[in-house]
Amino acid sequence: MNNSILTIPLANLSLAFVPVFIVLGILYKWSLKSHTALYAVVRMLVQLILVGYVLTYVFAIDSPFMVIIILTIMLTASGFISLRSVSNRTRASYLHLLVAIGLGSLSTLFFITGIVLEISPWYLPQYLIPLAGMTIASCMNSVSLAAERYESEVHSGSDLMEARRTAMNACLIPNINTLFAVGIVSLPGMMTGQILSGVDPLIAVRYQIVVMCMVFGCSGMTSACYLLIASHSKTENNSAI
Repeated sequence: MNNSILTIPLANLSLAFVPVFIVLGILYKWSLKSHTALYAVVRMLVQLILVGYVLTYVFAIDSPFMVIIILTIMLTASGFISLRSVSNRTRASYLHLLVAIGLGSLSTLFFITGIVLEISPWYLPQYLIPLAGMTIASCMNSVSLAAERYESEVHSGSDLMEARRTAMNACLIPNINTLFAVGIVSLPGMMTGQILSGVDPLIAVRYQIVVMCMVFGCSGMTSACYLLIASHSKTENNSAI
């Protein structure tokens, strides 16, 4: 099997934006928020270019302190992004989200890297940072759905236990759908990347199984953690009143 990966020329890379501009044109024509989508695309481009340079530097120096700094930045940013899904954007709400994301993502991350993959040293950035990105992003998305649905259920008059169950079920729908679809409807990004780089598909499958279990586990634990904190906080507030 050929182990070399194709290098994408810049001219070809620019063509990847053709479908993007088509969608932007549709949004503009339909008087939707095309400027928001355009900003998101530009931001994506800038962030990915910057992270490419940053990771090149981090991989070169191979320092645990730099890895810890990056993990801290990722967690802090994920908390702020998740806060967008709640109406009560207070410091306490941010801390609830941050604690939930931190517990769910880091516990799963270090279990996978330390026990399953047996990475040594523990901070090996080529493994830890990409996997951390997967866990933290998955936790952020799930807890955002959980927080939004939980608030909606509480405001509609559901009791806290029922609101918690409904929110937990709703936030895991994307992950469960992905589990159903993987290998039949889609080949996930990590597996696709490994196959494109020449890795044996059966080895790529093993890594993808690990990633799928990691993502589902950390998402569920983070959402459950947040819902427990949120419902406990709500109960305490009601008792105080």
